[in-house]
Amino acid sequence: MDHFPFSKTLTLNLFHAPVFTPSQISAHNFPVVFKHRHSTLRTSFLPCRDAFNLCSSIFGFKAWIHDKFKLQTSIRKHGQRMMPSGSDIQQKEDLLHKVVLSLSCEEQEPEEVHTSRAVLNDSNEQVSIETSQITDRSVLSDPSSVPGSFDSIGGVPSSLPENEYHSYHRHGTPSLSIAVIGATGELARNKVFPALFALYYSGFLPENVSIFGYSRKQLTDEDLRSMIAGTLTCRVDHQANCGDKMDAFLKSTYYLNGGYDNKVGMANLNSRMKHTEDGSEANRIFYLSVPQEALLDVALSLADSAQSKHGWNRVIIEKPFGFDAQSSYNLTHTLLSKYKEEQIYRIDHLLGRDLIENLTVLRFSNLVFEPLWSRTYIRNVQVILSEDWGIEKSGRYFDGYGIIRDIVHSHILQLIALFAMEPPVSLDGEDIRNEKVKVLRSIRKLGLDDVVLGQYKASATDKTDIYLNSLTPTFFAAALYIDNARWDGVPFLIKAGMGLIKHRVEIRIQFHHVPGNLYRDRIGHNIDLATNELILRDQPDEAILVKINNKVPGLGLQLDTSELNLLYRDKYNVEIPDSYEHLLLDVIDGDNHLFLRGDELEAAWSILSPILREMDDKKVSPELYQFGGRGPLGAYYLGANHGVRWADD
Repeated sequence: MDHFPFSKTLTLNLFHAPVFTPSQISAHNFPVVFKHRHSTLRTSFLPCRDAFNLCSSIFGFKAWIHDKFKLQTSIRKHGQRMMPSGSDIQQKEDLLHKVVLSLSCEEQEPEEVHTSRAVLNDSNEQVSIETSQITDRSVLSDPSSVPGSFDSIGGVPSSLPENEYHSYHRHGTPSLSIAVIGATGELARNKVFPALFALYYSGFLPENVSIFGYSRKQLTDEDLRSMIAGTLTCRVDHQANCGDKMDAFLKSTYYLNGGYDNKVGMANLNSRMKHTEDGSEANRIFYLSVPQEALLDVALSLADSAQSKHGWNRVIIEKPFGFDAQSSYNLTHTLLSKYKEEQIYRIDHLLGRDLIENLTVLRFSNLVFEPLWSRTYIRNVQVILSEDWGIEKSGRYFDGYGIIRDIVHSHILQLIALFAMEPPVSLDGEDIRNEKVKVLRSIRKLGLDDVVLGQYKASATDKTDIYLNSLTPTFFAAALYIDNARWDGVPFLIKAGMGLIKHRVEIRIQFHHVPGNLYRDRIGHNIDLATNELILRDQPDEAILVKINNKVPGLGLQLDTSELNLLYRDKYNVEIPDSYEHLLLDVIDGDNHLFLRGDELEAAWSILSPILREMDDKKVSPELYQFGGRGPLGAYYLGANHGVRWADD
């Protein structure tokens, strides 16, 4: 007579698994849970009479099954998280749970167990388990035969504390740890932590994520949580469970005082991360929000002492990426001695705006635009970034680097590269970056005649003068030319300035006049006012605008220039995420197309280095302009010299 009700073959369509021989499937192969018999899928317990009977072994087998059945999460930029539906997961869990419950113990424990056959069929996604007679009871009765370390197949250490057991097998997905180095700084408090919470609240971070703040200040976990709590906000368009989500996020946030020895500090950070990481795969992101002078010491110490050995590691570095071509090369060369290029994410928050992402979407997904994207139809391109505030937000940092190194080098040139690049082979980050660097290498070197430098005259009440060096430009305008077949002869006018009349970020594409226009007499003497124009605006109101000529309703024939407009606030009733949210999600997802690669840095410096050297050698004084005005007059002459009228005026 069979001693067990499970002596028949059981077949489960659950998961892929390797094929094992009968000799491999024994009690030795499956971890016995000595102290913890809690189900990994449910909160129920197995009906076992003894802690070391067959049921414990079966539970270990169940834990192993659950490890193999891992839920793979794919966070994509242009879609929701790709996860199995709740019903699918529940159905599989219910089926597995019923099977394990059916493997219950009889009143009398048998003396021997022999596994005659156990086949895990990979191709048919089946598990067949057939048991018959009993051969060896020692493994079931002797806890010393079960090691306290992790089983080779994948179990739970018997010495794991009760309060840590549930977190150990929470999801079956790789754990994610995010460390913010320089956690008490303004950038981390006001931008990085709020962006991480916004992603967590919207479901783009895994539930088992751990956030670490690292700095030199003497703080506790609770001190850090209190410091950042006031900066966290929930989405305006969906406030459900806001308080609960915020509490859960803060409980997953920890603080570590790194001290003044980064090697020791990073080793301590590594140990702290290991305590919260569950499963065999542990991925880590390090956001280096530190001053430039401390960057290399932190990055090198991190590389040696804090990288995960069982998952990927990604390092986020804030601009500026060097002071000039040589210092940028030295920085890149040193980083690449410890990291691979694909691990390094050089972030510029201005590149996380929807305007940037929309450039490729608008061009490559609309037939109406792609054929027009060349010198054949486009007369000029204007890239405008104006701020209505001074340098009080940047202080001494801006005075040392100026607007060319701070904004033009990364943001403006990256925007032009994305706009002007050839169609990439795919949307893979490396394919896009390959095309961007080709554009940057094709841009003609700049001379002093191609640029206008300006500096605003601060008012008596403006406190920013205490930082401003007399030769530090707060305004930069230039005419760039891309020497390739697509853009030969098309001027790209760029204008970036601070202390101007309004905050504006936009790209304006002006098209050629209509050849032999039949309505020329109706347009008037200033034909430029009737130029077709495509406007991609990020600020003040996100919009896509198209300027066209049309007939005014009524008798007679009168033409008017009108705008076809798509205002985001009217079309989409959603809160537009902050740029840091976009970019942090890209890092998590491994999408690097909006981050600068080493060769892109080198190409950008080759464009700007000649003009920077000439400015320093000749001690070029910037043209003064009134704070709150339209900028230096030289910018208008620059446009006229290249046959362009600034469209934003």
